[in-house]
Amino acid sequence: METDDPSLSVLSLAQHHAFSFLNNLDAAPVGATADVQALRQQLNKPLADSGLPPEQVITELVRDVSGGLLGSAGGRFFGWVIGGAVPAALAADWLTATWDQNAALYATSPAAAVVEEVAGAWLKDILRVPAHASFALVSGCQMAHATCLAAARHALLAERDWDVEQRGLYGAPPIRILTSSQRHGSFERAVRLLGLGREQVVCLTSDANDRLEPEALQKALEADLSAPTIVLLQAGDINIGAFDDFENLIPIAKRYRAWVHVDGAFGLWAAASPRYRRLVKGVEAADSWATDGHKWLNVPFDSGYAFIANPDAQRASMSHRAPYLTHQEDARDEMDWNPEWSRRARGFSTYAALRQLGRDGVAELIERCCRHAHELVMGIGQLAGAEVLWEPIINQGLVRFLDDRRTDEVIAAIVASGEAFFGGTTWRGKRAMRVSVCNWRTSSEDVQRSINAVARVLGV
Repeated sequence: METDDPSLSVLSLAQHHAFSFLNNLDAAPVGATADVQALRQQLNKPLADSGLPPEQVITELVRDVSGGLLGSAGGRFFGWVIGGAVPAALAADWLTATWDQNAALYATSPAAAVVEEVAGAWLKDILRVPAHASFALVSGCQMAHATCLAAARHALLAERDWDVEQRGLYGAPPIRILTSSQRHGSFERAVRLLGLGREQVVCLTSDANDRLEPEALQKALEADLSAPTIVLLQAGDINIGAFDDFENLIPIAKRYRAWVHVDGAFGLWAAASPRYRRLVKGVEAADSWATDGHKWLNVPFDSGYAFIANPDAQRASMSHRAPYLTHQEDARDEMDWNPEWSRRARGFSTYAALRQLGRDGVAELIERCCRHAHELVMGIGQLAGAEVLWEPIINQGLVRFLDDRRTDEVIAAIVASGEAFFGGTTWRGKRAMRVSVCNWRTSSEDVQRSINAVARVLGV
């Protein structure tokens, strides 16, 4: 088809390179092969006065990032908690960039607004979040925390006749935050961004399974009955995937009029699985929930979800009106519910992923990742020189190699081999290798190939 559109040629070139990258995932090293000096040498070119043909820009970009891309889209990447992108979500993400919609208002993209509205309802259903809850599609779990905590800040201070959106925090009653030592850094960063202050975070004791102890929570709540309080609970912590006892803890917090927020960055997805749903029993009684789409739902990055049981609090903390804005009374304006103004229409990828997978597909993805994580951890643990520190509850486990130094050496050697990618952590004073399985591409063959790679590093 003939066209005068100059963008089509370079888009065809980009498609070619994208296909090449995806087709080569199994053969390419999973870790980066170029160091920072090499990447700077390749990429740090003088910015010319005159522009370049777009085809040349893309050709050189693909060449110059070579060695600096991780194989996190593939099936043998087990670092941090990083998923891939199911085909429909990836294709929708390509279209999202092409359509270039500003998903701020219904008026700026009616289709983006309605897709987001539908996707939010589907997510609440799958994750067992109350249907009356409001929601926001944000960039990631940190901004989901920020969105939820902003609503909590509004509600808790409004109960004390303090309009925080108008008056700010100067002179406001300080909000204390009760949680365990297992909280994730993304929550702490949200606390800092909102001006709540790290000094207000009180760490309570956890049990042998890294779960917040009910007695510790009740004692802390009783220590100051008048303080506005947020209780942070975990649905899958970063090291061992620990779940707090929502069924017991949430009623305790509610008796003292505390706002309960759940960090479910990946663990909240257990609600989608009949096999693992027991882990989040009672979680629906919380006040807010945060999770990611770019982890276990396997949509491209720039996808997090915030859910809030009190829609009025969320809207009051986020919404804005101006004479030049166009609002639709019978449609959802996205900017009423999230902290961004101009924003990518990220709902398309979520919508596409959920339609491709369906309820059963999401559940199967969760259960398959958990099975592979267990096979990986226990398979590595059987090798001479390795030990299992934590057998996976869901998709997270820990393995150790003799001592701290040896553990870090083995992790580095595995990554250097290019066969698999694992990351390290310190858990209960010991260095360990984290095993996290979140990718739809991970297969039984990937699991065995990764175990074999560890065996070769260990010399067994």
